[in-house]
Amino acid sequence: MKNIAYIEIDTHAEIASDFLDLMKDSKAFTVDYYFSEKIKNQISQHDENIWLSNNSMILDQLKSKKYDLIIIGTVHRYFNTFLSITKKYKTAVIVHNLNFSKASKFDLIKNIFKEDLFYRLKLLWKEGLINSSKVYQSASQLVLDKSFSSSEYQFLPLFYTKEFRQNKNEKLTVVIPGGVSQKRRDYKHILNTIQKSESAENIAFVFLGKAKGEELENIKKVSEKFDLKYFTERISQKDFEMWMKKADVLWCPIQQETEFFSQKEIYGTTKMTGNIGDAIKFGKMAVFPKNYASNLNFIVQEKEDVIQQFYDLKDANYDFQKEFSKKIVLRNLENTLLKLI
Repeated sequence: MKNIAYIEIDTHAEIASDFLDLMKDSKAFTVDYYFSEKIKNQISQHDENIWLSNNSMILDQLKSKKYDLIIIGTVHRYFNTFLSITKKYKTAVIVHNLNFSKASKFDLIKNIFKEDLFYRLKLLWKEGLINSSKVYQSASQLVLDKSFSSSEYQFLPLFYTKEFRQNKNEKLTVVIPGGVSQKRRDYKHILNTIQKSESAENIAFVFLGKAKGEELENIKKVSEKFDLKYFTERISQKDFEMWMKKADVLWCPIQQETEFFSQKEIYGTTKMTGNIGDAIKFGKMAVFPKNYASNLNFIVQEKEDVIQQFYDLKDANYDFQKEFSKKIVLRNLENTLLKLI
């Protein structure tokens, strides 16, 4: 068996959890997980191979065991530490923002002064911000959206469709998963669409993310006339899964453009949306904006009469297990990892 270390001491606990969940059934690999306390607290699974770690500990921890491959789940800080790892070990990193991974030193320094000044200065002075692109270039680069794969980026299959009993809802239930923020999703479009449609009165809309500020106030106003469920606190993983299983269809109004570290990113082109993983994991048809390019058959472009589209998709049958069963995805994941070693 091959030995892997998976490091997540920054963000993306959900990706680490997906990797852990899949690899528990692997007969080809053993995996040690090095998580920060923040990450470990977000992962419901308990595994004897999970170790608490941080920026100052990880290099010494890796010396204690021989690994065939190190996977770094997020490289958004601790760049000096991660660069040291890539120089000492065969390493692969998951790339979440393609433009950021290629940003020049000039762009990075320029972007320091655009936002979060003190935090970004800390990244520059103490954590080696200008070495960020070197970390990516010194390792195999992995992406979680197959459409991003190329000679430079290797696809890492992690999402499989869970098997569960789909109960019939009294009302058509449309779930909008993700943080309720206008920056990442167009909630103004959603609320305007609901208010303009008489048919929307017979649909339950679930805003599955913490709502606050202007978005929360706008949702409250519309909820006076329509069936809108929303949350003002962080949603537990248990509640998230409950509502995702309950959904008849997903509505994902992804903003085309976003930013990471003041670096422009484009969803579907340089940045993957987690909603694709959501759709696969829970076996749901998902409505995306017209400008979101996808060759996945369960991702459909929003029509002008999207409310009627939800009714049409409710009875759509797509065999997720044919392509995304746990057995198939694990086999593909193992084959990918073997090629990296």
